[in-house]
Amino acid sequence: MNRGKRMVNIPSPAVSIVGRHNSGKTTLIEKLIAELVSRGLDVGSVKHHSHVGFDIDIPGKDSYRHRAAGASETVIAAPGQMARVKTVKGEIECAEIVRSMPGHDIVVVEGYRKSGLPTIEIMRSGNEADARVADVFAEGARCGWPLGTDFTQFTRGTVPPADDPAAHEMLERSQQAPASATGSHFAVQHPDHADISNKLPTAQTVAVVTDIADAHRAAETYGIPSFDLNDVSGLADFVAQRYARPRVTVVIQAGGESRRMGQSKATVPFAGRPLIARMVERLAPASDDLIITTNEPENLTFLYDMFPQYRIQFVRDACECRGALPGLYTALQAAGNPYVAVVACDMVFASPSLVVAEALAMNESGADVVVPINKHGYEPFHAMYRRSGCLPAVTAALDRGEKRAQAFFADVNVLEFPQARVLEAEPMGGCFINANTPEELRSLEESFLEG
Repeated sequence: MNRGKRMVNIPSPAVSIVGRHNSGKTTLIEKLIAELVSRGLDVGSVKHHSHVGFDIDIPGKDSYRHRAAGASETVIAAPGQMARVKTVKGEIECAEIVRSMPGHDIVVVEGYRKSGLPTIEIMRSGNEADARVADVFAEGARCGWPLGTDFTQFTRGTVPPADDPAAHEMLERSQQAPASATGSHFAVQHPDHADISNKLPTAQTVAVVTDIADAHRAAETYGIPSFDLNDVSGLADFVAQRYARPRVTVVIQAGGESRRMGQSKATVPFAGRPLIARMVERLAPASDDLIITTNEPENLTFLYDMFPQYRIQFVRDACECRGALPGLYTALQAAGNPYVAVVACDMVFASPSLVVAEALAMNESGADVVVPINKHGYEPFHAMYRRSGCLPAVTAALDRGEKRAQAFFADVNVLEFPQARVLEAEPMGGCFINANTPEELRSLEESFLEG
């Protein structure tokens, strides 16, 4: 398992936990980080201050608590400054910070309500602002107002305190008149509106953590999971299953001797080393287990000495017949994780970032196959496969005498990964270029050395 050894250019998935001042965000995040780390996950964290200036790693401060809980990297950000430490103009966008923290299985962000990330909302009964927000949240649920609309437009600009019965009576009367919902945030007109405005759950809210019964009921109405403040284990389950990077076996298909190359593609020289060494170096950091399918494992044992940290496994073909589909069967049968990335060993610019993007897309969509597609069709040998769904379908296709890699696609749930999404994951492109002949390999080598 290679957790914590990710390549620096692999983006990290992230989730944000938000609330109001003294909601208990840091305490919850502290517990969540510790729980996720105890499960073997590499956790990065972000602490955002809306005010200028902050202290770094002073005991008792939020960032110190993130680190003490086990975060392997913590970014502390405020207008004009961020820690790692660097002077900036204006305020750093959350997305930019997360992009600067690659290699984690999950990044937990504190604050940054408008980050665009999936958001976990915390509401604590002991916090008056939280209680008022929970009250409006519950009112919106009872009235059927969708998340992402301006609740206060329905309430004629007034959000009363939770303990103001007279104001609530006025609120109920105002709801009798029809109104249309506009906007994506909430402009609250009340003496403490600075602490409430734009701080209600939105369409990005994916879960609620609260000890307020009305908020739990409202979350249920909206179909949002809710957790008690003390249910850190349940929240960690939710975050790990929905948002953490999934466990992936990467299979590099090395095969055996290539007639056109005059030797095995795995051992053909590229930039002064065997080509397979380059492929391991590129793809292993995106894997939790690395398998090389080959019919000449005895010729590749030098990889053990070159990359002892990756615990490489060599697996011989499971089928007597050669072909793309039998090779895919071998990869799926040998994999020890639920998600399996299969990459041909001659894809010189294969992308670990694309492997991660495909795994996250599979996690989100529930697809059995996430396969890049371009003008030439599918690219099944830089694709992601769900072992449980694909192995039976591949077996059935082999029994029918099929040899093409995509022969079983009609029997499973396939998510096509268009070129735009490929370039989003790997802006440099070129992931699917094969070296099938010595001339093609030399051309790719020249391109690599010149770049």
